Amino acid sequence: MHRYIKASKNYGRNNKQEPITLGWFLLFRLSKSTMPDFPLDTEFISQLTATIEKNLANEQFGVSELAYALNMSRSNLLRKVKKATNLSVSQLISQARLKRGMELLRKGTHNVSEVAHQTGFSSTSYFIKCFREYYGYPPGEAGKRANEPESLPIAPPPSSERNNTFVIIGVAALLIVVLGWFVYNYWPSEKEPVVDKSIVVLPFKNDSNDSTNVHIINGLMESTLNNLQKIKDLRVISRTSAEQYRNSAKTIPEMASELNVTYFVEGSGQKIGDRIVLTIQLIDGATDRHLWSRQYRREAVDIFALQREIANDIAGEIRAVITPEEKNRIQKRPTQNLEAYDAFLKGVDLLKRGGGANLRQSLVFFDEAISKDNTFALAYACAGMVCYYLDMFQAEKIYVDKLGAYADKAVLHDATLAESLMTKGMYYLTRKEYKEALPYLERALEYNPNSTEVLGLLADFYYMYLPNTGKYLEYALQGLKRNANSGDSVSISYFHLRLGNALIQTGFVEEALKHIDKSLEYYPDNTFSRHVRAFVLYAKDGNLHQTKRLLLAEYKKDTNRFDILQDVAKVSYYLQEYDTAYYYYKKFNHYREAQKLDVFEHENLNIGRVYELAGETEKAKGFYERYRLYAEADQTAYKNLALTVYYCQMNDNAKALEYLRLFTQEDNIQYWIILFMDKGPELTEVEASPEFKKLLQEVERKFWANHEKLKLKLEDQGLL
Repeated sequence: MHRYIKASKNYGRNNKQEPITLGWFLLFRLSKSTMPDFPLDTEFISQLTATIEKNLANEQFGVSELAYALNMSRSNLLRKVKKATNLSVSQLISQARLKRGMELLRKGTHNVSEVAHQTGFSSTSYFIKCFREYYGYPPGEAGKRANEPESLPIAPPPSSERNNTFVIIGVAALLIVVLGWFVYNYWPSEKEPVVDKSIVVLPFKNDSNDSTNVHIINGLMESTLNNLQKIKDLRVISRTSAEQYRNSAKTIPEMASELNVTYFVEGSGQKIGDRIVLTIQLIDGATDRHLWSRQYRREAVDIFALQREIANDIAGEIRAVITPEEKNRIQKRPTQNLEAYDAFLKGVDLLKRGGGANLRQSLVFFDEAISKDNTFALAYACAGMVCYYLDMFQAEKIYVDKLGAYADKAVLHDATLAESLMTKGMYYLTRKEYKEALPYLERALEYNPNSTEVLGLLADFYYMYLPNTGKYLEYALQGLKRNANSGDSVSISYFHLRLGNALIQTGFVEEALKHIDKSLEYYPDNTFSRHVRAFVLYAKDGNLHQTKRLLLAEYKKDTNRFDILQDVAKVSYYLQEYDTAYYYYKKFNHYREAQKLDVFEHENLNIGRVYELAGETEKAKGFYERYRLYAEADQTAYKNLALTVYYCQMNDNAKALEYLRLFTQEDNIQYWIILFMDKGPELTEVEASPEFKKLLQEVERKFWANHEKLKLKLEDQGLL
């Protein structure tokens, strides 16, 4: 039995110029639904309609605010609206605003700018862009087209099956017309090439001989990067990728080729007394041509206005669309206290360097910043992140209470700050309250769509915390799509590693091996890729002896790799080399206890069996008990499997079968389950029974059925 659970477009009412209310719009969406079998929740539709219409002029009213107003969780709202309207919530709100905008424009009493403001678009240019995309012409022409219908009239519902044929033909013809219009109007032409709005912010240079000002210049670079990352219309290269060019002698075109990026931002500056002098240049990556350059001379007290101005100037120069929500987030002032901000920048500088000593010292600076401004949300958030990193993998969570306190304060003072939400998610991860962590991480990505940190946390969430192979693959693909061309060979290597790991867990062996090999092409010293590759090759060839040789080769290169150490012991156990397994498990346990690590609790059953075979019965009982506690507290889809193998070991046949039946109901399980579920050297009585084997066959059948569905989906999306 397997004991290897690795956490590894437009709609109108008629031709008359009547107002199109949101309620009618929703009912029309429902009447056109291709899934008519669900009951219409009229009370929900009514509440949804009233709440959105009430807040149309509020530019800050979005998904989270609507969920709060309806007293629903964000995820539940998204599911319910999608099912009812086949729209996302943000699309629904946006289209409602555009409908109201059309009504106001056709009345002719307001200009475009006034209508944009009254419908919740603080940016007139963004309103014009959305209006044009939705209606097919700019808002300035709405009055001229007042006699035209907003859209095609709705056909009456069919009265018989015979009529269905004509409706299908009509819809098909309409789709062809609409598709042709879309291609004609929006397909990129030679006259209007689509420019990739990708940008990298290179490390700013300190022009002053005073090294104590470095954290200020680094802080200005960091704020410029963070503000640009908040703009979804941009593809912003990560700080890690940019940092490798701090002292590089490479030319801009060389870097552009490596990074696959269109624009570069260079900056240099210094602090002279109470004044900041900063020069910013925007450069075309392919030609090294300076597109725009500006020198900013500001008093230090105006540092936040300077940060906003830089981001807006750069975005404006490359014609990036900034939504009202993004504009509000960029314009936020993190603190009113410049001394607090100075201490904060010193803390950030140390946080980015990493390492235990740097992290602990950064916490001192964050606390200093908070002491000077006790409403400084970003300082609370970063202090919480430090606590998370210091407690990571530690059995005794020394900083968890401080992490919780910092996270609560961060969210209290700014619940729309991505860092606040990410820190709150980290708190729940540390406490192993995984379901509570997820909404915070999802909202953090919504508020900062370019954040590789949040994206990485979400991918790891579905890998380690609440394993879901489909979701893990989804976020791994997103990460590669956004960052694979970042130019940082090490970063690219890890993106391919994550995707390779996600692919093997969903049963795509050849594809997984391809990405693991790409990972090693970019960074041959990526020991984690070689670690995963050893098991991917086992999935391909079924050679456990080869797996063991590859793992031992990696372990000899770095004897601190306790994760490889326990894998060597486990493979030895599966090969029935019990003395070797005992030797390596003993070394692993010594390391785990000495370092007080909270890791690999799911391996304690195998460890107990090896110790029992070695004659250490009492220690074996201790490992069995630890495994039981782990299994009963497990929050993942693998809880029932963990309890199954525990009761197999305890020779409780009835409970083992009971939990295995429950496990057969799970979806999105890891391929490791299929590979190792029959690799136990000695079968217990219940494991050898026909019913047990039949249930295992059902687990395998269901896995491959899900694999085929996922394969079709990925092929349709061009991802396989």
